[in-house]
This record gives sequence, C-alpha cells and structure tokens, in this order.
Amino acid sequence: MNLSAIGRCIDQPVILNKLQKKMPLLLIGAGGGYGVYDTYKSTKRKPKAYRKQKAIKNTIIISTTIAASLIGANGLKIAGKQIVPRLLEKSSMKEILQNNKNAVEHFMQETKPVKKIENILNKTKSEALSRKEVETVLNEIPETESKNKLLSVLLPQPENLDAKGIFSEIGRLSLLGAIPVVGGILGGIMADKVTKTGSKKSTANKIKEGFYQYFANIFLCNVGACAALFAAEGLQKSKIIKPLSPLKKMCVILAGITATGIVGGSYIANKMSQKIIDPLFEGKKGKKSSLNHKGVYDERRPELADIALHADDIATAGVLSGFKWIEPALPLMYFVSGYRAGIGYRN
Repeated sequence: MNLSAIGRCIDQPVILNKLQKKMPLLLIGAGGGYGVYDTYKSTKRKPKAYRKQKAIKNTIIISTTIAASLIGANGLKIAGKQIVPRLLEKSSMKEILQNNKNAVEHFMQETKPVKKIENILNKTKSEALSRKEVETVLNEIPETESKNKLLSVLLPQPENLDAKGIFSEIGRLSLLGAIPVVGGILGGIMADKVTKTGSKKSTANKIKEGFYQYFANIFLCNVGACAALFAAEGLQKSKIIKPLSPLKKMCVILAGITATGIVGGSYIANKMSQKIIDPLFEGKKGKKSSLNHKGVYDERRPELADIALHADDIATAGVLSGFKWIEPALPLMYFVSGYRAGIGYRN
C-alpha cells in the first residue's frame, strides 16, 4: 500500500471542496444530536420545568457555538461586505475543475500521453481520481518538469512550511479555536439570562472553563507544536538531522504538543484562572470568596474527556505537517471546547 498515494489522493482539491461543503451540515447535526442526548440524559426523573430549562439552555449554547465555529471557518459577509475574514481556505468547485482542465490540456499538448493516462487525466476535469488512478499517474508518467506542473494542480504535495509559515499557521489555528470558545461563553451567559438562572459564580465558571479549554486544549498545544517545529528546523539548518518527511514532521509536532499542552496546559490554565479571573469575580475586599481555591486542581482536574479533546491537536499537527484534508474537521473538534465553556463545566 502506497501511503504517499493515499495522502495525495485524499488531498485532491475536489475532495477537499466536498469535505468543506459537508462540514456545516455535519457540525449542525452532531451538535444538535448531542444537545438532544444531553438534555434527555441529564433530566431523567427531573421536573418538567427543569427539563424545559435544560433544553432551552442547550439550544442557545449549541446554536451560538455552532454559529461561531462556522463564522470562524467561513467568515461573515453582510450586504456583500466581508465583516469577518474566513480562516479556512476554500475554492469553488467550478474554479477547481477549470484549473484541472487547464493543467491537463497544457500537459497533453506538451507530452502526448498514452491513452490510459489520457483517460485518467480527462476524468479530473469533472471529478476526483481513485487511489488506484492516483498511483497510476504518480508511477507511470515519466518524470519531467511538465509532470511536476501537472501534479502541483491535480495532486498537490503536503506544503513544507518554513518558520514564517509555521508562525502564521499557528496564529490562524489559534484564532480558529478561540472563536467557538468565545461563542460558547457568550451563549452560556445568554442562556442564563433567558432562563433567569445566572449568577456571578455561573458566569465565572463559564469564563474559567473557556480559559481552560483555550489555553490547555488549544493555544498552549499550538505553542508546543510551534516550538518543536522551530527546533527541528534549526537542527536541519545545522545539518544535524535530515529534512523531515510530512509524517516525521507530524511526529515532532505531536511531541511538542504533548510536552507543552497536554502535560503543562491544565496547570497553567488553572493557575491563570486563579490569578486573573477569580479576582475579577471576588466580593468585597476582606471577605473570603467562594471562588478561591488553595490547590491548583481543587476546582478543575484533567480527566479522560480532556484527553479525548486533544484529538483536535492531532488534527492541528496534521495541518501543520501539510495534510490539508484534516482542515475541514477542525470546526467540529473546536465545537466541543466551545460547548464545555458555554455550560461552565467544572469537575
């Protein structure tokens, strides 16, 4: 099995476009389905009024988090004016197929390929190639400059980011993760107001959980990934190590994520919450606030679900390694962090 062919097959612009089109529906379906499940599960044997209150809260929180996730990914236009720029790249299917057509016709004029190759290449004018067809194109077309130009359009290789590109990607992905978290917090506060269940502690919990989700599960993991890549790039320039393949680069990124985000992220996030957020919600000076905690983990401990949330870090590592097919799934993964912030989750 040719792993390179599989990766390039999945990264075809036509397939990426289809994944991007399906993601909003998948996000809405998954978020709505979870809302129904959570409402049912958490309101068993509860009064009708409580069930109604829970349903309203979940509806508001999930709706605002989904909306924020989609706005972050796709941007926001009002009256034809771009208010929020899109953070995930996207080309229209018409543009992609036109690019494929131009590249194929130019290649055929220059090389006159055999009928088998010609039929496969003509297929790219209307649809994606299968894995077997991708292998045929990669292996049976002679190595020429014309082939390289063709493949750069039809089957682009994973992008090899330099230090500047890495920094730019980290910023983009961190912002993409922050928007759903902010949306979840705002949705949670709005839900409290609508159901008249808000309190200073409830609001503090939402903001602190948002802090925790963003710093422990998103931002600090991105910082770790960036640090690992910078270190690897320095070793490559010094010729201590050879240039990394996309798969090896992904392993380096995951090591950085583990060291900075997973290991130290929860400690740093909890400490920042206690030092920055708690004082903002304390009562009058001299009174002991119910928000104060002696130990770093007295209020929020890392748990199994938090480890599962680091699936988005694996996706981030894939994106930074140049695997574009992972990008469309990021809004769905960041949605979970936004939802937990919205409900003010605390152990």
